[in-house]
Amino acid sequence: MSGTEPAQTSGPEQMLLETAVAPALSEDAPLKALLEAIIYVAEEPVTAAQIAPVTGLPEEKVRQLLEQLASEYGAPERGLMIREVAGGYKMGTKAEHHETVRTFARSLKPPLKLSLAALETLAMIAYKQPLTAPEIMEIRGVQGAGVLKTLLERKLITAAGRKAVLGRPILYKTTKEFLIQFGLKDLSELPTLKEFEELRRLGLSEGDETTPAETPVPEHQDG
Repeated sequence: MSGTEPAQTSGPEQMLLETAVAPALSEDAPLKALLEAIIYVAEEPVTAAQIAPVTGLPEEKVRQLLEQLASEYGAPERGLMIREVAGGYKMGTKAEHHETVRTFARSLKPPLKLSLAALETLAMIAYKQPLTAPEIMEIRGVQGAGVLKTLLERKLITAAGRKAVLGRPILYKTTKEFLIQFGLKDLSELPTLKEFEELRRLGLSEGDETTPAETPVPEHQDG
């Protein structure tokens, strides 16, 4: 054998060498893994204030770790993301994968459906809230009691008191569930009306604009 061949290390010496070469694991890694698990199982966005008591960590520390997790999930090799939604943190798929994921999801079960009338009404309430049913009817030209009932049942809108006018009609506004369903941090991130229309084209609409619960309002009415 030639004496020029490098000596091969094994056993404890090899383990020490690998430990010295490998990057040190962050002491926060186990904590971030725990927060990651909590966000994964939570159905709604979770806040640092909610997590801190169950983990025994200071709220500020939890908030820092959540921000780090969100940054790490922003890496291009990640298919999921953790982002701030409706005041908390939620895990979801990245926007660039939405179309493929949506197609796959459709192959598993029927998609959640909202009629065009429901999307129009929801858009009006979102942008002009709070609104009353008569105001919505005046804008759309149809009586949409059925549409409002659907949006209320799906918890996308809620009552916001009564307007101080004759009859004191109920005011409606969007909910936290609305922010969650549309992936919005707050109302400042509202999509454009064109994007609402895009949602309809992607399969969220069903049937005609006028539903059995909607009645066209005549152009001229007595009284």
